[in-house]
Amino acid sequence: MLAEFEAELLAMLEGAPAGMSEHQLLKRLQAAGHKGFPEGLFLDSLSLFRAHFLLFHCLYRLRDRLLESGRYRLEIHPLCIQLRPYALAGGNELGEHDPLRAYYLELDHLHHTTAQQVEEMLGAFWARLYANQRRHQALAVLELADPVDEATIKQRYRRLAMEHHPDRGGDTQAFQSLQEAMNILDRC
Repeated sequence: MLAEFEAELLAMLEGAPAGMSEHQLLKRLQAAGHKGFPEGLFLDSLSLFRAHFLLFHCLYRLRDRLLESGRYRLEIHPLCIQLRPYALAGGNELGEHDPLRAYYLELDHLHHTTAQQVEEMLGAFWARLYANQRRHQALAVLELADPVDEATIKQRYRRLAMEHHPDRGGDTQAFQSLQEAMNILDRC
């Protein structure tokens, strides 16, 4: 059954040379009436997780088969799932440790993940995203961007703090923004 499904995935991807997003692929599978991609797929987190997991499980299996055969290189990313021409790489890609591949190839995750666990994963994702956005905003106040190390952050803070310190004729609001940015960065 999985081999037939993988063959159909391959055909869909061959028909989309620019690739397609996970959402587009899920919608096509849902429209085709595939088991595991029901009508209410996007209505609850657990159904969406299961469909996502099944799709990525098959995509990683397909990627391994395509690499072994030297036929294609399958790039897997939620925003773009795309077939690329096969090209020999410097290393053995199948032998490289890929935590996402390991996760999706373990079917126990599909069968044993509960709705509460899915909600916890989503909550953790949104918390990390929010923290990452706050970090970028705080770095922007310091006129920096990632990747940047802690020493550079502290150096820039000291320079800007001296420049904007109210006791030195600087702007109080700018100084307070710098302090707030450092508080955020200290917590990230």
